Amino acid sequence: MKIALIGYGKMGKTIEELAEMNNHTIELKIDENTLEDFTEENLRRVDVAIEFSTPDVAFDNIIRCINSGVPVVSGTTGWLHRFDEVIELCKTENGAFFYASNFSLGVNIFFKLNQYLAKMMNKFPEFDISLEETHHIHKLDAPSGTAITLAEDIIKNLQHKKSWVKEIASDVNEIAIKSHRIGENPGLHVVHYDSPIESIEIIHSSKSRIGLAMGALTAASFIIGKSGVFGMDDLLELS
Repeated sequence: MKIALIGYGKMGKTIEELAEMNNHTIELKIDENTLEDFTEENLRRVDVAIEFSTPDVAFDNIIRCINSGVPVVSGTTGWLHRFDEVIELCKTENGAFFYASNFSLGVNIFFKLNQYLAKMMNKFPEFDISLEETHHIHKLDAPSGTAITLAEDIIKNLQHKKSWVKEIASDVNEIAIKSHRIGENPGLHVVHYDSPIESIEIIHSSKSRIGLAMGALTAASFIIGKSGVFGMDDLLELS
C-alpha cells in the first residue's frame, strides 16, 4: 500500500515503523510542519490515508481526503458530533471511511464483553456502574473515545442508565467516567459494577501502541476499493 499519514505523532510514527516492516510505503507525512504538502495532487499519489491527528482538525482532514478520492482510516476521537456529515459526504462522493475509537483486537473483544455484561446486569439494578480510563499525558481529549464507546454501549443495553458524564454522576441515571493522564500509559479502561455487598470489574490494559497500529494498517488494507462507512465490527466480523 502507498499510505498518507495524516498526523505524525507517536501513533503515526508507530504506524510508519510497522508499515515499512510489512513492505508498505509512506508516501506522505502530514503534521503542523508540513501542511503545505497536504494537497489534492499529493493525495492522488496514495492508495489510502491513515488519520491520527487532533480533535480540532480531524474533521477537515477527513473531508479533504474524501473529496480527493482517497479512502481514509481515522482513529482520532473528540470530533464525532460531525460524524453524520462524513456519512453524507461518503454517499454523495462515493467515498470510503473507516472509523474506530480503538483499533486494538483486544479492545474490540472488550467492547462485546461490555455489551453482554450490561444486558445481564439489567436483572441486578442494585449494582451501580462507573468507568475509569487512564492514558498518557499527551492525550488531548478526555474522556477517551474508547471510554465513551463503552459508556454508550452500556446505555444502549442497560435500561436504567440514560447518559454519561465526566468525573462525578449527580443522578442515578448517569454513568460517571473518570479520566487520568499519567506518564506514557498507552491505555487502561475499567468498567466497575458496585453494590453494597460486592463488586464486579472488567478491565482492558494496553501494553503498547503496536496493537493499535496493526489494526489501523489492517483497516487501511480492508477499505481500499470499497465505498461507504465502516468500523471494526465489519473488519473483525464480531457482530
